Amino acid sequence: MSQNKQSWLDEIKWTDEGLVPAIAQDATTGRVLMFAWMNRESLALTVEKGEAVYFSRSRNKLWHKGEESGHIQKIKSIRLDCDNDVILLAIEQTGGIACHTGRQSCFFREYNDGSWQTVDAVIKNPGEIYK
Repeated sequence: MSQNKQSWLDEIKWTDEGLVPAIAQDATTGRVLMFAWMNRESLALTVEKGEAVYFSRSRNKLWHKGEESGHIQKIKSIRLDCDNDVILLAIEQTGGIACHTGRQSCFFREYNDGSWQTVDAVIKNPGEIYK
């Protein structure tokens, strides 16, 4: 890619580690499905592939969402917030499962009366998803 074509990446305010927070939102329902980090390479690959590619801090490597589970995130739009430091991905979630726990969303626990309560059911057992 030429420098000119990457100028859009230069507009992002990356952290000192070269990362930007990314929120994945269901393009149809608006539900927030997950949060992850992206670096320049993962965001460029996301645009190129039309599928979400994140940067895993724990594994220190690129992570094509769904590479193991088959639960690919197809990109419908990519937005940058007003401070240029958060990415919002409107996505179509293949299989309806975004969370490694087998749920639709990673945000499946809700604070209620002093504790976190699970409010979303498991759609598919993670043991059946990840071999």
